[in-house]
Amino acid sequence: MNEMILIKSEGDTIVARQRGREMARVVGFNLVDQTRIAISISELSRNILLYAKNGKIELEEIRKEDALGIEVRAIDNGPGIQDLNKAMLDGYSTSDGLGMGLPGTKRLMDEFVVDTQVGRGTRITIRKWMNKDLYSC
Repeated sequence: MNEMILIKSEGDTIVARQRGREMARVVGFNLVDQTRIAISISELSRNILLYAKNGKIELEEIRKEDALGIEVRAIDNGPGIQDLNKAMLDGYSTSDGLGMGLPGTKRLMDEFVVDTQVGRGTRITIRKWMNKDLYSC
């Protein structure tokens, strides 16, 4: 199960969040993890709008050994992140926000990888793995 949502407006962020939540439900995630995934997608897609103006969210059902999960990729060709270390600090923001987006997303997910180049864009990959006990049911 794969899906790609172009992010060009606030409405697209809502669609991406809804589709991510639905994919998580179909895969079998509990309500708490569905919400974590939806919040993370919302944060990443809003960052795309705020900093790059447009980009895309890719959603994919993934497997690793006996675990099932969801991978979300937020991809843009925007300005890139000037100082990734600062961007990962709670409270740091270059947009008058609360500065919880990236560090908050990292806490909500099991895996978090940022690939960014100033002037070329950013690709953030996050993964959430379903509880192996639930998956074996």
